Amino acid sequence: MKKNHKLYYKFILAYVCFAALCIIVVLTITSPISYGFLVRQKAAELYKSANEISNTYAEFFYDDAISNEDVKQQLNVAGDFSSLVIWIMNIDGEVIYSSENSSTFTVEDFADENTSRSFYREGDFYGHFNEEMLSVLAPITYNYNLKGYVVVHSPTTKIREQRNDLNLIILATVAVVFVLSTFILIVFTDVVYIPLKKITKATEAYAEGDFTYPIDIDKNDEIGYLAASLTYMADKLSHFEDDQKKFIANVSHDFRSPLTSMKGYLEAMADGTIPPDQHEKYLKIVKNETERLTKLTNNLLTLNNLNITGMNLDITDFDINRTIKNTVATFEGICKTKHISFNLVLTGETLYVSADKGKIEQVLYNLIDNAIKFSKPDSSIKLETSEKNETIFVSVKDSGIGIPKDNLKLIFDRFYKTDLSRGRDKKGTGLGLSIVKEIINAHHENINVISTVDVGTEFIFTLPKSKNIEDDD
Repeated sequence: MKKNHKLYYKFILAYVCFAALCIIVVLTITSPISYGFLVRQKAAELYKSANEISNTYAEFFYDDAISNEDVKQQLNVAGDFSSLVIWIMNIDGEVIYSSENSSTFTVEDFADENTSRSFYREGDFYGHFNEEMLSVLAPITYNYNLKGYVVVHSPTTKIREQRNDLNLIILATVAVVFVLSTFILIVFTDVVYIPLKKITKATEAYAEGDFTYPIDIDKNDEIGYLAASLTYMADKLSHFEDDQKKFIANVSHDFRSPLTSMKGYLEAMADGTIPPDQHEKYLKIVKNETERLTKLTNNLLTLNNLNITGMNLDITDFDINRTIKNTVATFEGICKTKHISFNLVLTGETLYVSADKGKIEQVLYNLIDNAIKFSKPDSSIKLETSEKNETIFVSVKDSGIGIPKDNLKLIFDRFYKTDLSRGRDKKGTGLGLSIVKEIINAHHENINVISTVDVGTEFIFTLPKSKNIEDDD
């Protein structure tokens, strides 16, 4: 597997690019916007001052109420106080008063401009100033006629300084945000990235078959849960690998033994070692071995289908009592030979369950077959049904050799045979109980076993009680 750890570096690159983008946005977009806002704010302030001058003093230039010198003196005071350049000009552009100049002069090209387009403008005001100025015009009306304008000029230097101060504040805020986000990045690295990197290395090790690779993550969060789940999975895979090796070894053994036996007998009959009058005896042995191989193959196919496709259940309502009776009847011949009897303790005339009838018959067949196989001659096998809380319990109990306590948890493993059973179970494949377990699990029910050596074994499994009682066909 190709190792690729570029995601984190891409994240860091994106983080740096985002920081640079924020700075660019502040300098190229936010700066003009803030400058425009400050200009409009200053223009509104200047217009208010210009309008007050127009309403208070400017009309006296066109009236004889007070002398022009008195008006100029008051305007000079206002101009000096506010650090503004104040003009009073006629509509033709003649400046009849200037707070910075005692003589009159004319602003060229002013009379040709449509002053109604805006009450303020930026620039050198028709080339009169050597620096950028913000100029605000307030109209002067006398006897309902437009006489001129009060023009207030203010350098834009202060506005630019305010804009720069505001930009510094914004950049400082951005810097603080990125310092804090860097802290978040460090926490993210420790809490998320490093654990994920450990998990990635572990999965690579698992993919290569090293299921002992440790994941050193001790967290009580989703990542910790993921690490624990992967560790659990690796442990299961490790056991699965061991089980697979055992499975192959058991299959090889169970196939090799009968094949070796069959080959030996057939070669002995072919070369005359076994005389013709004994051929029938050994052919029966060969036939039994082929039946064992057939049974083993069929069971392997059954388990393989369960693992690949799961188990498709055909759930119907049927009488479990009748099914038990019918299954028991199939063992009549072998029971007579071994002098084994059945004791049926069934609840009611009928007892309906909801399950896959064919597969439950297979469960009963395997359990009864096991019970007969390990029962002592002249003994009895008890089959019992009972009901509790809408659940049906089915029990198969023998008086056989029993199962050692240490082996009880292993009896449902594939190919498993207890030491006590190996001498008796000549035709067993070790798969019957595995199939029983798979079928009961597919029904989402339970199966348990109780056993005592030299006393007997009891298997108990559950089935859901039928809610719709119908006659069994």
